[in-house]
Amino acid sequence: MPSIDDVKNYLAGHQVDVWEYEQPTPTCETAAAAVGCTPAEIAKTLLFLVGGKPAVVVTCGDMKVKSSLLKKAAGLSGKVKLPQAEDVLEYTGYAPGGVCPFLLRADLPVLLDTSMQRFEKVYAAAGNDYSAVPVTFAQLEQLTGGKPVEVCDPA
Repeated sequence: MPSIDDVKNYLAGHQVDVWEYEQPTPTCETAAAAVGCTPAEIAKTLLFLVGGKPAVVVTCGDMKVKSSLLKKAAGLSGKVKLPQAEDVLEYTGYAPGGVCPFLLRADLPVLLDTSMQRFEKVYAAAGNDYSAVPVTFAQLEQLTGGKPVEVCDPA
């Protein structure tokens, strides 16, 4: 399981800062309050199980993932389900509330919803629920190896 120090070290090698807070940042609303931005600018990292296979979606805090678009983008079929907390930890290495898009397993598909492109920067978690990472969409692509897709509608 990667620690926040692992994430910091990885991102430092790419000249990307990790911001840490005393107040918790586990939701889009609490993270936005800590960062000083809108909830839409928070890049939430979500794990889904599609036909029992995991896929990660990174999207804006004001967006909702559409199952049909997720299945098509991931090339998977079957029922789309939100996992249990222990599944999130198993597949991502992070606990819910602090899941970040960095240092994920190589076999875990990462889908980057293009809704994030409307912002100069978005703020992702850094592996715990007291952190934020300011990144551009291009940096997210580079740092995660994620695939740009359209899988969301406004919540």
